[in-house]
Amino acid sequence: MSEQEKSSSSGEGGQAKKITMEQLQEHDKTGDLWLLMDGKVYDVSNFMDEHPGGDEVLTSEAGKDCTEAFEDVGHSDDARSLLPPMLVGELEGAVQKAKQTASSVNQSAQKSGNPLLMFIPLLFLGAYFAYRHMQ
Repeated sequence: MSEQEKSSSSGEGGQAKKITMEQLQEHDKTGDLWLLMDGKVYDVSNFMDEHPGGDEVLTSEAGKDCTEAFEDVGHSDDARSLLPPMLVGELEGAVQKAKQTASSVNQSAQKSGNPLLMFIPLLFLGAYFAYRHMQ
């Protein structure tokens, strides 16, 4: 990382440093690797030896958005907690996607459903037994 990048990586006034796609693509080698994930750029250079999937997995995602690859693997919360200290900044012009956890999807589904709908299967079951009893 150059001195200019180091000095401004913390950002000014609490704002994240803006990284261009060109800057991201300059850091694409073992020992100097930045990855783009969900609009944020991470310096994973010091993590490459520790990565359980090996450094090849990381280098194959250099210079492009690896969000989908990261999510497809199903990384744990522990793996996600390693990211903040590696943050370099945000990609210029990137739009971050809102993440939904399984529990938030469950909660919204529970809130939107009509509680009376759960009795429909009971009605069918009652009708079935009534039909069988009449024969």
